Order: sequence, then structure tokens, then C-alpha cells
Amino acid sequence: MTVIDISPSVMQFLLAFIVVAPLLGALAALLPAPPGLKGRNPDQAVLRHGVTVTGAVLVAAIVLAAGFDHDHPATMQATTDISWIPALDVRIHLGIDGISLPLLVLTALLTFLCALYSYFKLPAGPSPKAFVALVLVLESGTLATFAVLDLLLFFLAFEMVLIPMYFLIARWGGDQRQAAAWKFILYTLLGSVVMLLGLLLIGLKSGTFDMVALATDNGRGLTTSVQVIAVLAIGLGLAVKTPMWPLHSWLPDAHTAAPTVGSVLLAGVLLKMGTYGFVRILLPVAPDGMRTFAPYLAAFAVVGIVYGSLACLALARTGAKGDLKRLIAYSSVGHMGFVLLGIATMTPTGVNGALFANIAHGLITGLLFFLVGAVKDRYGTADLDTLAGATGAALYGRAPRLGALLAFAAVASLGLPGLAGFWGEMLTLFGAYSPAEGLSRPAFRTFMAIGAFGTLLTAAYMLIVVRRVCMGEHAPHSRLSPDEQSPQAPRAADGPQPSGTAGSQPSGAAGSASSGTAGPRTATTPQLADIHPYEAATWTPLVALTVLAGLWPAVLLGLTDPAVQQLLAGGKS
Repeated sequence: MTVIDISPSVMQFLLAFIVVAPLLGALAALLPAPPGLKGRNPDQAVLRHGVTVTGAVLVAAIVLAAGFDHDHPATMQATTDISWIPALDVRIHLGIDGISLPLLVLTALLTFLCALYSYFKLPAGPSPKAFVALVLVLESGTLATFAVLDLLLFFLAFEMVLIPMYFLIARWGGDQRQAAAWKFILYTLLGSVVMLLGLLLIGLKSGTFDMVALATDNGRGLTTSVQVIAVLAIGLGLAVKTPMWPLHSWLPDAHTAAPTVGSVLLAGVLLKMGTYGFVRILLPVAPDGMRTFAPYLAAFAVVGIVYGSLACLALARTGAKGDLKRLIAYSSVGHMGFVLLGIATMTPTGVNGALFANIAHGLITGLLFFLVGAVKDRYGTADLDTLAGATGAALYGRAPRLGALLAFAAVASLGLPGLAGFWGEMLTLFGAYSPAEGLSRPAFRTFMAIGAFGTLLTAAYMLIVVRRVCMGEHAPHSRLSPDEQSPQAPRAADGPQPSGTAGSQPSGAAGSASSGTAGPRTATTPQLADIHPYEAATWTPLVALTVLAGLWPAVLLGLTDPAVQQLLAGGKS
């Protein structure tokens, strides 16, 4: 069944267009604009170009999804297979199935929303031309990662996103951006070198780099020792990008320093590339090697779940001077732990849960970073003690719609039933209760119990954040000194934005602090700018999809389940 009937050749063109168009758009963004397109403001013209290109890619992705045969989601569709390097049997092989299609659409959506947001709120930094070009190159590399079906092309696409993200952090980031960018690039590059060795080992030992042929063979052409070495090498590279504890330490620094759209793309898109590699490559190509390392992967996953939650609790406590962006970054370590736990079960239930949690995390954490960026713009800081201790009635009383939306994203992130975050975590825990044959049930049930405990910790720190940021705290009970209770001076607006936005608002926060007001909003409590139209346009799709995926999970599971079943069965239906 397809929503619209599209010929195979058009489907091929759409997928190729989705992968290549952002790259061509990035090149066009760096060229001088034609006289008729310069407009009065060249900077706005290039930002509009970014919105146009990412919008066209999103439309193409939606049409591709509409033409996808939902009755056969396990079959590779829209395939292109062209010889590229005959000597190594490397081919330009593209295709999508029920596993890659949701990630493709998510990437196109988040990148478009980031381009739209940047049109009105460009982060402070060098030329907008370079900013737009880097975002488009990053989009092209991410989309290619989810669309290619050749191991070497996968590696090239996987690496293609590193340089754009490095410059987005280093040139458009906040405090400590250079150190954070270097840490990001060094960790990911070192992991990638090890991963390349594992990919070459599989290709040379099996005689092909074709991911479909390797998945169908299901490891029968590789000895157990080769599979173990390959899983260790490739798994390390993928674990760094995921990121898995204890290889996660680059993530909080990168998120804290990155501009808002950089954090959204890093959490919503780039982290998914690592877990996708586990599902697309290691599970079907080296099942014996995965079975050897699955208990260790699950153990690291649940440690990450608990560690991320405890780190968030430490940042959220009064007087810790915790950064809200850093807290959300540590929450990603915990959420991606659930994804890794689902993959480690090697069961359809667990892997489907991991894929669902991937999409849910992209929607919810992307929304959270948008919201935290908006709060930081209004207050001039993301310091939790400042936001909570010196803001009078806090967001509920000062910007009620923004406060309500932040509370919604927080409860979605903690896994409230009826929202997208619930299903992924529940399915991964179900998968851990009954892991694949050959894996220790007592061990995985222990991991399940630890993961379930992690959900309680997640609820604890998210509710603390809502209470402190949205409801505020009474100044007399604050542990902060009077000087610390005053928010930081408002910073200049990051870039072009409509008049009357948050740039001039943080002074109201200082007025609230000096007056010592607390509790319910009064006539003397200065207001912050609430949600602007461009923010509403950016965030509404994420809210709607979070609710839709929570209330109607069959839309996503109907795509992933047949593909996962076939992948784990070695290409057999």
C-alpha cells in the first residue's frame, strides 16, 4: 500500500535528490548571489536560500515517504546501484527500507526547522554564507548515512558531518567553544579510524562491501573470530558517536558550547548515526560477534542510563550552578542508553524499541534544545540557579506559553504514557526481559531492572527542572547570595530577529530580582517575551509528532517491525 502511486524511477530520483541537493545548495550558498536575488539584505537572502533548499529536501522526503510501499517495508526501495570503484567493488548503492525511512524524514524535518529558526535568530558569528553552507553539508552527510548501502560509502558519509559540526561549534558557539569543538573532533575522529579498520576487515574477508548482500549472508561468510574483531572495532567507532558511557565525555561540552541549532542537530540527528550503524551493519552482518559483546553493550548501556540521570540530578540541585543545556546533554546519555540496551537484546522487540526511542529522542530533545535556547536568549543565561532563584514567578507567570511548552517537553522526555518517549523505553525493557537465544536471561533481567530504575531517576530530575524553571523559587529560601541571584547581563541578540524579541527583555528579570518578588505573578512582575510566531512555526511540528507517535505508535512500528524481523533473520522473511 502506498499513499500515492509513484514510479520506481521517480522514487530513485527523489532519494538521489534528497542526498545530493543539500550539497549543491551548500555550493550555491558560497557563490555570489545573482543581482535579482540579493535583495536589500544579502545576509537575509542567503538565510532564505537555506530555508528554501532544506524545505525542498523536506518536501521530497515527504513525497518519498508517501510513495513508499508500506506493505513491504522490509524490501529496499528507491534503489540506485552504480559501479564506482570496480577494483574494490565499491558501488554507489542507495536505498531505503522501514528502518532508514523514518530517520531520513526526521533529518530532513529537523534541518528545515533549524534553517527556519536561523532565518529569524541567526547565532552570532562569522558570515551567514558559511553558516548556511555548513548546515547544508551536514544535512547531506547525515541523509547519505541513512541512505547508502555500501560500507565504504557509509564511512565517507559518516565522516562527512564531522567538519561542519566542528565549525558550527567553534565559530558560532558560546563560552569554551574552541575546547569543546576540539574535544568533539578528536573523539569522533579517533573512533572513526578504528571503525574504518573494522569495515575494511569485513569487506576484504567477505569479498564485498555491499550491505544488502552482507546482511543476507548473515555472517555465514565470516569466521567467529573475524566477527568478534569487526564488532569490537566498528562498535567502538559507533559507540563514540552514539555516545555510549564512558565514551560520552565530549557530548556535554559540545552541547553546552554549541549554538541552539547546533545542539538540535547534534542531539536530534548526529547521535542517531551511531545507533543506526549498530542496527544496519553489526546486527545482520556479524551476529556471532554481536552475541559475544551483547552483555557488555547492555551493561555499559544501563550504566549510562543511571550515570546520565545522576549527573542531571547533580546539576539540577540548588546551588550547583548547573547549566540547563548541559543537563539536557547528560539526559541524552541516559536516553541513548535505552537505545543501546534495546539493540543489545538482539530481539525484534528490543530493536524496534531502540528504533522508536531514536525517533522519539530526536523529536523531544530537539524541542528541548530549541526551548532552552529561547530561555537563554530571554534571560541571558542558562544557569539553573539564576533561572530558578531570581525570576519571581518564573516562566509560568512571566512567559506562560513558553513555560507550558517546556513542561510538556520535560514530561515527554521522562516517558509519560501517551507521548513518544514512552514506547521506546517500554519496548527496550520488554526486550531485555526475554533476550535472544544464547544470551543470559538473569543478566538481562538485571539490566532491565536497572534500566527501569533509571526511568524513575529521569522523572525525578525532569520534574525538578520543571519546578525550578517554570515555577521558580522563593528568594528568601535560596542558597545563593544576593549577587548570585541577579541574572547575568543580557547579551546582544545572536543575529537578525523581529523587533520586540527577547533581546531587550532580560532587564525585566533583573527588575524582578531586585524587587524580591516571588510566588504568584503580580502587577509589578515584569513580563518576558512569550513565544514568537517564528518560534511557534518551528516548534509546533515537533509537538504534534511527539503526540502523534505517543498515541499512534503503530505508524512507526508498522514500518520498522517487518524490516527488523527480516534483518535479524538474515534476509529471510
